[in-house]
Amino acid sequence: MYHVPALMTEAVEALQVRPQGVYVDATFGGGGHARAILARLGQGGRLLAFDQDEQAEANAQQAPFAGHVGFQFIRANFRHLKRHLRAWGVLPGTVDGILADLGVSSHQLDTAGRGFSFRFEGPLDMRMNPGEERTAADWLNESTEAELQDLFSRYGEVRNARTLARACVQFRESTPFRTTNDLVRVCDQALKSLKGMDRARYLAQVFQALRIAVNDELGALQDFLRDATEMLRPAGRLVVISYHSLEDRLVKNWLKAGNAEGTPQSDFYGNIRRPFEVVTRKPIEPTEAEIQQNPRARSAKMRVAEKREAAQPEYDNEPGP
Repeated sequence: MYHVPALMTEAVEALQVRPQGVYVDATFGGGGHARAILARLGQGGRLLAFDQDEQAEANAQQAPFAGHVGFQFIRANFRHLKRHLRAWGVLPGTVDGILADLGVSSHQLDTAGRGFSFRFEGPLDMRMNPGEERTAADWLNESTEAELQDLFSRYGEVRNARTLARACVQFRESTPFRTTNDLVRVCDQALKSLKGMDRARYLAQVFQALRIAVNDELGALQDFLRDATEMLRPAGRLVVISYHSLEDRLVKNWLKAGNAEGTPQSDFYGNIRRPFEVVTRKPIEPTEAEIQQNPRARSAKMRVAEKREAAQPEYDNEPGP
């Protein structure tokens, strides 16, 4: 199976799909969420799906998507949401619901040739879009020691980021990084400086950090959230499922204040304007039953918000004279 979506029932229900509505699946993958959304649409309803992976495009050419008059697959990074939706005749302020299931798919993790997982020997690639030029190996071979330290610390919260960065630089002096096993060997060497650290967790943190950098995942997420805010109609729903704290924090801040920092913005009169009404004060997480069936859903956190009417600011202060 390509990918088992986390929180699928909860996510689709949170969208409150209307039969005649316009919806966006920003991370199509294997089409699990899209299939459930499409089943709820009636004649005249539309579903536009984004993904930059060629295998996802192949999935979109299968039933029930192929030939469906209300379905359109767009092979593109979701950070360009607004531009592509406008090209398909969808104007800002007209989308009823947008869903994004972030992170890497099970299919990508389990395909050795993609280089996402430390469990398989393969080229150190990690590009979600194979058309991009710079691979994970390129990042390791070309970045300075300081850049690598920042990468491992910021995106993976690796405890000995400095030691690991130095080990990477020393390794590439004799041979360039090429495979996942090259990075695993360097990690095993650096891991000796950490007492009691679980090896699998450490490797996961390192690979995650590199993957986030290669694909500019946080930058893409911020661009997506900006476009999604503009494209949704008033009362339209935004549903985002994240899998690590950096993503979840960014999503939480955006839904709270309309920016990545979570800082309330006010107009000249001190009226705080928030684009969303948060539906889920705390993130929705998988049940134990779902985790048993799909262990990779363990870290999933889903947040839901509804776009406010533009003319309804929150008044924290009375207008001035």
